[in-house]
Amino acid sequence: MSLSDEEKYELGRQFHAALSTADWDRIRSLLHDDATWSLPGDNTVSGTVEGADAVVARARKIGGYGLNFELLHILISPTNMALSLHNTAQRDDAVLDEYLSTVCTLRDGKIARIETYLSDVQGMNAFFV
Repeated sequence: MSLSDEEKYELGRQFHAALSTADWDRIRSLLHDDATWSLPGDNTVSGTVEGADAVVARARKIGGYGLNFELLHILISPTNMALSLHNTAQRDDAVLDEYLSTVCTLRDGKIARIETYLSDVQGMNAFFV
Protein backbone atom coordinates (compact mmCIF):
# COMPACT_ATOMS: atom_id res chain seq x y z
CA MET A 1 0.00 0.00 0.00
CA SER A 2 1.52 3.28 -1.10
CA LEU A 3 0.84 6.30 1.08
CA SER A 4 -0.16 9.67 -0.26
CA ASP A 5 2.08 12.63 0.54
CA GLU A 6 -0.42 13.83 3.16
CA GLU A 7 -0.50 10.37 4.78
CA LYS A 8 3.32 10.40 5.02
CA TYR A 9 3.23 13.86 6.65
CA GLU A 10 0.54 12.64 9.05
CA LEU A 11 2.57 9.56 9.98
CA GLY A 12 5.52 11.86 10.75
CA ARG A 13 3.34 14.14 12.89
CA GLN A 14 1.94 11.15 14.78
CA PHE A 15 5.38 9.66 15.42
CA HIS A 16 6.76 12.99 16.68
CA ALA A 17 3.70 13.69 18.85
CA ALA A 18 3.87 10.21 20.40
CA LEU A 19 7.59 10.58 21.10
CA SER A 20 7.12 14.06 22.61
CA THR A 21 4.29 12.94 24.89
CA ALA A 22 5.74 9.53 25.82
CA ASP A 23 2.82 7.73 24.20
CA TRP A 24 4.61 4.40 23.83
CA ASP A 25 1.48 2.49 22.80
CA ARG A 26 0.93 4.95 19.96
CA ILE A 27 4.52 4.57 18.77
CA ARG A 28 4.07 0.78 18.82
CA SER A 29 0.95 1.08 16.67
CA LEU A 30 2.92 2.97 13.99
CA LEU A 31 5.53 0.21 13.64
CA HIS A 32 5.73 -3.10 11.81
CA ASP A 33 6.44 -6.02 14.13
CA ASP A 34 9.88 -6.45 12.51
CA ALA A 35 10.82 -2.74 12.65
CA THR A 36 14.45 -1.78 13.30
CA TRP A 37 16.13 1.40 14.56
CA SER A 38 19.81 2.27 14.01
CA LEU A 39 21.66 5.04 15.86
CA PRO A 40 25.34 5.95 15.49
CA GLY A 41 27.79 6.32 18.34
CA ASP A 42 29.12 4.31 21.22
CA ASN A 43 26.72 4.86 24.09
CA THR A 44 23.75 3.35 25.86
CA VAL A 45 21.30 4.07 23.00
CA SER A 46 23.61 3.36 20.03
CA GLY A 47 23.49 0.47 17.60
CA THR A 48 20.61 -1.31 15.94
CA VAL A 49 17.61 -2.78 17.71
CA GLU A 50 15.28 -5.22 16.02
CA GLY A 51 11.56 -5.67 16.58
CA ALA A 52 8.84 -3.18 17.39
CA ASP A 53 9.03 -3.79 21.13
CA ALA A 54 12.79 -3.11 21.08
CA VAL A 55 12.19 0.11 19.10
CA VAL A 56 9.66 1.24 21.71
CA ALA A 57 12.06 0.31 24.53
CA ARG A 58 14.73 2.47 22.90
CA ALA A 59 12.31 5.39 22.53
CA ARG A 60 11.38 5.02 26.21
CA LYS A 61 15.04 4.99 27.20
CA ILE A 62 15.83 8.10 25.17
CA GLY A 63 12.70 9.84 26.49
CA GLY A 64 13.74 8.95 30.03
CA TYR A 65 16.67 11.35 29.71
CA GLY A 66 14.24 14.29 29.50
CA LEU A 67 14.86 15.30 25.90
CA ASN A 68 13.02 18.09 24.16
CA PHE A 69 12.24 16.84 20.64
CA GLU A 70 11.81 20.03 18.60
CA LEU A 71 10.35 19.23 15.20
CA LEU A 72 11.94 21.36 12.49
CA HIS A 73 10.56 19.67 9.39
CA ILE A 74 8.83 16.58 8.13
CA LEU A 75 10.46 15.53 4.88
CA ILE A 76 9.04 13.07 2.38
CA SER A 77 10.25 11.14 -0.62
CA PRO A 78 8.12 9.24 -3.11
CA THR A 79 7.99 6.27 -0.71
CA ASN A 80 9.38 7.28 2.71
CA MET A 81 9.42 9.99 5.39
CA ALA A 82 11.98 11.68 7.65
CA LEU A 83 11.87 13.97 10.66
CA SER A 84 14.34 16.83 11.01
CA LEU A 85 14.74 17.45 14.74
CA HIS A 86 16.66 19.60 17.20
CA ASN A 87 17.06 17.62 20.41
CA THR A 88 18.13 19.32 23.62
CA ALA A 89 18.45 18.25 27.23
CA GLN A 90 20.51 18.84 30.35
CA ARG A 91 21.44 16.30 32.98
CA ASP A 92 23.87 17.17 35.77
CA ASP A 93 26.85 18.65 33.89
CA ALA A 94 25.98 16.97 30.58
CA VAL A 95 24.28 19.02 27.88
CA LEU A 96 22.76 17.64 24.70
CA ASP A 97 22.26 19.99 21.77
CA GLU A 98 22.07 18.12 18.48
CA TYR A 99 20.41 18.25 15.12
CA LEU A 100 19.33 15.03 13.53
CA SER A 101 17.37 13.40 10.80
CA THR A 102 15.34 10.35 11.61
CA VAL A 103 14.71 8.60 8.31
CA CYS A 104 11.76 6.20 8.28
CA THR A 105 11.42 3.51 5.66
CA LEU A 106 7.73 2.80 5.20
CA ARG A 107 5.99 -0.42 4.25
CA ASP A 108 2.24 -0.92 3.96
CA GLY A 109 1.45 2.31 5.79
CA LYS A 110 3.70 1.72 8.81
CA ILE A 111 7.32 2.32 9.79
CA ALA A 112 9.52 -0.65 8.93
CA ARG A 113 12.97 0.86 9.53
CA ILE A 114 14.32 3.92 11.34
CA GLU A 115 17.82 5.22 10.74
CA THR A 116 19.01 8.27 12.65
CA TYR A 117 21.69 10.67 11.38
CA LEU A 118 23.31 12.96 13.98
CA SER A 119 25.16 16.28 13.87
CA ASP A 120 27.16 15.59 17.04
CA VAL A 121 27.93 11.93 17.73
CA GLN A 122 30.57 12.80 20.34
CA GLY A 123 28.07 14.99 22.20
CA MET A 124 25.55 12.17 22.12
CA ASN A 125 28.16 9.74 23.45
CA ALA A 126 28.93 12.11 26.34
CA PHE A 127 25.25 12.60 27.20
CA PHE A 128 24.01 9.00 26.96
CA VAL A 129 26.59 7.34 29.21
